[in-house]
Amino acid sequence: MKKNVKRFLSLLLTLVMVLSMLTACKSNKTDDTSTKDTATPTVEATDTPTAEPTEEAVSPGGELPRNETLYYGGLQWGAVNGWNPLSDDMNNALAITQAGGGSRTPMFETLYMYNMLDDSMTPLLADGDYQWNADRTEITVKIKSAAKWSDGTAVTADDVAYTFDTDVKVKNGQGVALAPYIESVTAVDPSTVLIKAKLDDNGKAVNPLLVVAYLGQTYVIQKAWIQKVEARCNNDPAAIKKDAGEDVVYSGPYHNFYNDDQKVVLIRDDNYWGQDASMWGKLPAPKYLCHTIYADNPATEVAFKAGEVDVDQQFIPNIQDLWEKEGLPISTYLQDAPYGICVNMPTAWYNMDNPLLQNVSIRKAIAMAVDYDAINANAMTGQSPTFKDVPRSVMNPTDGEQAKYDKDAVKDLQWTGSDVEGAKKLLDDAGIVDKDGDGIRELDGKKLSFVAACPDGWTDWQAAIEIVAAAGKNIGIDITTQYPQADVFQSTVTSKKQTEYDIFMMWTDSAGPTQPWGRLRMLTSSEYNGVDNNWAGNWGHYSNKRMDEIIKAIPGESDPAKQKEYYTEAVKIYLTDVPSFSLMYRPDQFHAVNESVWTNYPENGDGNNIPPLVLLNGYSIAGLYKIDLVK
Repeated sequence: MKKNVKRFLSLLLTLVMVLSMLTACKSNKTDDTSTKDTATPTVEATDTPTAEPTEEAVSPGGELPRNETLYYGGLQWGAVNGWNPLSDDMNNALAITQAGGGSRTPMFETLYMYNMLDDSMTPLLADGDYQWNADRTEITVKIKSAAKWSDGTAVTADDVAYTFDTDVKVKNGQGVALAPYIESVTAVDPSTVLIKAKLDDNGKAVNPLLVVAYLGQTYVIQKAWIQKVEARCNNDPAAIKKDAGEDVVYSGPYHNFYNDDQKVVLIRDDNYWGQDASMWGKLPAPKYLCHTIYADNPATEVAFKAGEVDVDQQFIPNIQDLWEKEGLPISTYLQDAPYGICVNMPTAWYNMDNPLLQNVSIRKAIAMAVDYDAINANAMTGQSPTFKDVPRSVMNPTDGEQAKYDKDAVKDLQWTGSDVEGAKKLLDDAGIVDKDGDGIRELDGKKLSFVAACPDGWTDWQAAIEIVAAAGKNIGIDITTQYPQADVFQSTVTSKKQTEYDIFMMWTDSAGPTQPWGRLRMLTSSEYNGVDNNWAGNWGHYSNKRMDEIIKAIPGESDPAKQKEYYTEAVKIYLTDVPSFSLMYRPDQFHAVNESVWTNYPENGDGNNIPPLVLLNGYSIAGLYKIDLVK
């Protein structure tokens, strides 16, 4: 039904768009992967739109041709700081996002493109599959001979090696994350890269999972340009990371055309090397990628419904109403609920620096009492599997991850929520009772009174936090809510110690070549304790020696049966200690599309194997070569 409505209205609304919506941007913010065949992708040819005006006729900041522009929403909040891929602080969502589940590659490219649909790595700058040596301590990668920089020079193994060394030297996010696991990245010859893993005392790779993740998450940056930045910054790491990089050399199909506090526009490089037969064989369809900087999610949704946004990465409550009730030509990757592939698990973390929350009975009682079905219905409007459908663990709902632990071995530890009486009994049995009759329980003379928080404006998260607070009230625990601005919230949560929030929401790792190990590490590893500006995980500062041992052991274990034993034990510990508790399942990125102007977006079952990651992350960028204008 949705497809029929969508296709019919696409034709009708295209006529309307011609008359009323040529408005342009006007108010513009890691498990070892299979080495199975990942041959160069073939994308069904469609004619690249060539409508006038040409690049020369469109001035930066001017009106963009609607039939050459793909508009985004839900990624960029605020003006960009720059274009330097060596920096972690460019606030440039379209161009610079490096992630284990697939980096964003319209401007800067990785060796491979990760695909969460089949856990594969498709070569991008690389030529063919990567090759482990017999001991799984070294990986060899070849570079495509066709790969070129925007200045016309060849991408070489020297560029790959120099990028890694620079990341480590300036201690940016990639360098800090990977230096403990990669010994060196060297150029054997101009087209051959050798990646050596750091070894443990037994001569085994410390973490082969993260060595593989590097291939699909870390940008390759031109050596000559890096050296230029180093020279003008006097080789000062802090200055190098602050450099705006306006003159950056890139290898991807798009580059900076215009940006201000209202919009960010990338323009296609029609000399892009990827139109070579060894890669895509053509240019991506849109000439421009534009992200209007909207004030908030509601403003973005209004623009999306009006057809001013083509690809929207934000949560839209009851999204099915947009086609079922409003008849709009809007669709999602899945035809039915949950409408997207849920691989992330937004989680309520306990601040273990609070002495009261060091009591496991309090932590588990709150988690047991939460009404997760209400979160699913109200916060997620059904866009998530329930915990009855997919019982809680540290795994996402995908079949691959669910198969990695023994469900029967932990089923007595799992809870589905709304167990108010069970939570009360747990607290009563622990002697945590209301002694003065005011309705709030006490422990050691201190009232159980906590602050729960998440960023202001994140409406689905706020709804979830309100339900957590209600659960506390139902069992005699006072939980008040706070919703600070996102930057304030995140700077507080990522500090090495904080007292502002006792319960707070943060994300988890999604799909990627290190999962579910990476998520287990993110949720529980004590390596992050005492680290300031910690964006990596374990924000509640939990510590368990046995869990740390399991986290260390899993990456080097190649026996699936033994891996399953480790994961099962880890799930037992997590569900017993309850250092945090997931509130919902949700997609890594929401991926909704308006087909008023563009069509043929990735959909489940279309045979293209393109993941729903807004046509930008990892192999999802293949979607830019597949979409076409509505006829």
